[in-house]
Amino acid sequence: MEITGKVVRLGALTEGTSARGPWRKQDLIIETEEQFPKTVCLTCWSNQIDEIQKFAPGQAIKAQIDLSSREFNGKWYTDVRVWRFDPVGIAAAPAAAPAQPAQQPTMHQTPPAAAPTQEFYAPSEDSVDDLPF
Repeated sequence: MEITGKVVRLGALTEGTSARGPWRKQDLIIETEEQFPKTVCLTCWSNQIDEIQKFAPGQAIKAQIDLSSREFNGKWYTDVRVWRFDPVGIAAAPAAAPAQPAQQPTMHQTPPAAAPTQEFYAPSEDSVDDLPF
């Protein structure tokens, strides 16, 4: 899965040691760019922590994520784990097309049509409206 949004802030860095060795974890808070934006907490582990330090608040990013849930004492906890970041809008811009000179209209060409104007309906005083809204 992937999620795109703007960086809000970085969470606190958490470090520890497990049976498999030392580990590091840090949260990255982003806000999606939708009609109704959502704030999402992305969990970044060891190798992504150095990468997220480069992000500035307001910077747009795209993250490849995995969702996972687990149960503990009757409650469910969900993690949004990042496995890859992609820049948004940097290298994705298409190559610019060569500029073409503006064409001068000739006698055989017609000028472009003007945009149609909108006329608004104004009801007269003697018209009756049956609609309740």
